Amino acid sequence: QVQVVESGGGLVQPGGSLTLSCVTSGFHISNKVMSWYRQAPGKERDLVATIFTTGGRTNYADSVKGRFTISRDNAKSTVYLRMNNLMPEDTAVYYCNAQMPWGQSLYWGQGTQVTVSS
Repeated sequence: QVQVVESGGGLVQPGGSLTLSCVTSGFHISNKVMSWYRQAPGKERDLVATIFTTGGRTNYADSVKGRFTISRDNAKSTVYLRMNNLMPEDTAVYYCNAQMPWGQSLYWGQGTQVTVSS
């Protein structure tokens, strides 16, 4: 049974940090492109960060470059998103996604809420 479970969200003050985790089961993440997306109220779901299958290559949305870091631990079937210097505009539900290397989306998690507010 495939499961994708995000955790680590919460309420944080501007300038603070959080680390999100995406724990998976039922499939191997080692041959999957793993991404984090986010969706703010009333807005579309946007791509935040991607980590590819080989060499640890990563891509980031311009809005989070230099602040967020995506990483993966294939042995633990887990993907992480370290978020530093959080800003109110980072407030959203964050989702983990697994896709095939050629772009076919496979699985989504249920999301974890991140709220940045003083």
